[in-house]
Amino acid sequence: MSQLPACPKCQSPYTYEDRGMLVCPECAHEWRADEHAADTDELLVRDAHGTQLHDGDTVTVIKDLKIKGSSSVVKVGTKVKNIRLVDGDHNIACKIPGIGQMGLKSEFVKKA
Repeated sequence: MSQLPACPKCQSPYTYEDRGMLVCPECAHEWRADEHAADTDELLVRDAHGTQLHDGDTVTVIKDLKIKGSSSVVKVGTKVKNIRLVDGDHNIACKIPGIGQMGLKSEFVKKA
């Protein structure tokens, strides 16, 4: 049996594989086996279709997104140019035309 890597978040050695994903039972972190190489510090972000995103890419919003604290909505099909990848829950920092600077989750965009 092959040795599974430790959790990249909490370093727990008790990871297991579930439907192509690696799962940590201690902190509930899930990741793909190819996402985290032990030697790299590169931030790996994928869009809703699994395509890897890079700084400077153009993405398209795939779902209407309500903006907290505002009555504005980012509509489906809105193109966002020159994204910047950041660490955290909202892993895309960008400027949306007509709205301004905001953070997006990569699961709600696709690479254009």
